[in-house]
Amino acid sequence: MYTPPTTEKPKLAKVTLGHLQKLYREKEKITMVACYDATAAAVVAEAGVEIILVGDSLGMLVQGADSTLSVSIEDAAYHTRCVAKTGGRAVVLGDMPFGSYQQSPQQAFANAAKLMAAGAHMIKIEGGALMAETVAFLSARGIPVCGHIGLTPQSVNALGGYKVQGKTDDAAQRVIEDAKALEAAGAVMIVIEAVPTALGTAITEAVSIPTIGIGAGPHCSGQILLLYDMLHFHPGRKAKFVKNFMAGAPSISAAVEAYVREVKDGSFPSPEYCY
Repeated sequence: MYTPPTTEKPKLAKVTLGHLQKLYREKEKITMVACYDATAAAVVAEAGVEIILVGDSLGMLVQGADSTLSVSIEDAAYHTRCVAKTGGRAVVLGDMPFGSYQQSPQQAFANAAKLMAAGAHMIKIEGGALMAETVAFLSARGIPVCGHIGLTPQSVNALGGYKVQGKTDDAAQRVIEDAKALEAAGAVMIVIEAVPTALGTAITEAVSIPTIGIGAGPHCSGQILLLYDMLHFHPGRKAKFVKNFMAGAPSISAAVEAYVREVKDGSFPSPEYCY
């Protein structure tokens, strides 16, 4: 009896922190996408993305604010819960909002626990050496932590805007030391945002945990983009590191799959998307 060929994709295995470590050891690029709802999470996970970040960028892209600072821990938990319902094949990374972790390690634990209860597998906090004590406190209590250095959007007022960081030798060295401090404290991964390519490379070589770049050059262990950015879905000026993967793609799924392919084969980010 004739059996027509199936066009269904093979079911993708669930990603774990152990799987991410294996990719890192084998030097396979790791893919991360930020999104905020169940429908988007299902598409992103099915496209083969390993990590979904429920980013505090939802403040601007979903809530219409002009920065990330208005997002509450309740907002973050709600969107984490939505993403976890359908994006659970991927590692769900919950972003700790401004004011939810800076006061004390104990405050950070209480709020991180809310995101973990909502379905996060790991949490992300901004800041370098200053946050090392908090990273150690959380790690010792079973909460995997991803650091975030370079341009830290929650510090936009102190930084004077969304500017490339680490452009001088002294500034670059401080960012490298931040990365080392986070690793020593127990961070399992570090996001590096908006730094020169040479610095992204130096940080990646200085630590023995995965680095995920967003405007940090092609030599990081992986890359992240915001879904709305990569689909050219929201108005306004885009950052230099944003590529429109929707251009020429027949569907949103195909656009995300193209992103995964280009990160994996090293063709994204190419020089025009780097500092």
